[in-house]
Amino acid sequence: MKIKRHAAVISFVAVGALALSACGTDDNSPDTNPGGQANAACNGKESLKASGSSAQANAVTRFANAYEDACQGKSLDYTSSGSGAGVKDFIGRQTDFAGSDSPLDPEDGEVKDAKQRCDGNDAWHLPIVFGPIAITYNVPGVDKVALDAPTLAKIFSGQIKKWNDPAIAKLNEGAKLPDQNITVIYRNDESGTTDNFQKYLDAASNGVWKGGDGKTFNGDVGEGAKGNEGTSAAVKGTPGSITYNEWSYAEQQNLAIANIVNSGGGKPVELSEESVGKAIEGAKLEGEGHDMRLDLESLYKADAQGAYPLVLATYEIVCSKYSDPATANAVKSFLQIAINDGQQGLADNGYIPVPQAFKQKLESSVKAISSTS
Repeated sequence: MKIKRHAAVISFVAVGALALSACGTDDNSPDTNPGGQANAACNGKESLKASGSSAQANAVTRFANAYEDACQGKSLDYTSSGSGAGVKDFIGRQTDFAGSDSPLDPEDGEVKDAKQRCDGNDAWHLPIVFGPIAITYNVPGVDKVALDAPTLAKIFSGQIKKWNDPAIAKLNEGAKLPDQNITVIYRNDESGTTDNFQKYLDAASNGVWKGGDGKTFNGDVGEGAKGNEGTSAAVKGTPGSITYNEWSYAEQQNLAIANIVNSGGGKPVELSEESVGKAIEGAKLEGEGHDMRLDLESLYKADAQGAYPLVLATYEIVCSKYSDPATANAVKSFLQIAINDGQQGLADNGYIPVPQAFKQKLESSVKAISSTS
């Protein structure tokens, strides 16, 4: 399927892969940007290349369109291949930056390898896309289900096998839950969505979850599917199933979404822009300087009334300094537009626009990207 929009062509290939391209001329000097938006500098090379997170792919489409509108002749080629593949491409110098749902893992050598890729300079994490993780399910006849982290941990580790289990029934008084087997659907590719979901279970389940975290699902139960596209399609076609999806895919497939009881207890919280915003407002940073790695536990253990805790922050992983000035300038121009005009309408795709508290810090970090020459 091909969709034309001005000079750009967006092609969706295989399972969620997408490439965005446009024609034009390279210009490494400041651009007067007639008719552009956000007063973008539009510096740097003509075409950028990136890959990674499928969870942020729909947001990147909006960013690329805004980039094209603001900077005539500039383009971004983004492949939605999953966070693990995106980090590998970036470290291998196949791309200019990576999209990832998880920060670089020092234990796997990713921080060291990224620093080597950046010619001895640190790589930075810039959380530009916030996407809630929806717990989606297919239980015919049940309109709404409430779940909490301990119960989810038992479901996704095979300890709870039936939809009418007492633990689920306790959270859903009065609901007619069926005596139906639960089919767990999980991501079978390396996934930042899986990593964030397991980190949530590890942080908020009060010790029930024993699988740890990581980009590979560790629940030892269920059936695998590739990407958000695969898991959302699988749960839609499998009665009795449950999975975890990025919100936009859940909405696109019109899937039922569970309400979540957060760490503060109280009423189950429905996933919405407002409820996710309340959780983000309480988030803390653990990165230093211009590295904006988030303290995810402060999100996952959100206890404020009405705060939805299962929030995935997707990063653009960039070099703090690039060896090529044209690449550094193009990355800065793209990101400046992404955190400004690119945020408009993100809620239509199931994302939460960057909170104002983060925007100023992001702009400072983007401006600090430089080159070694």
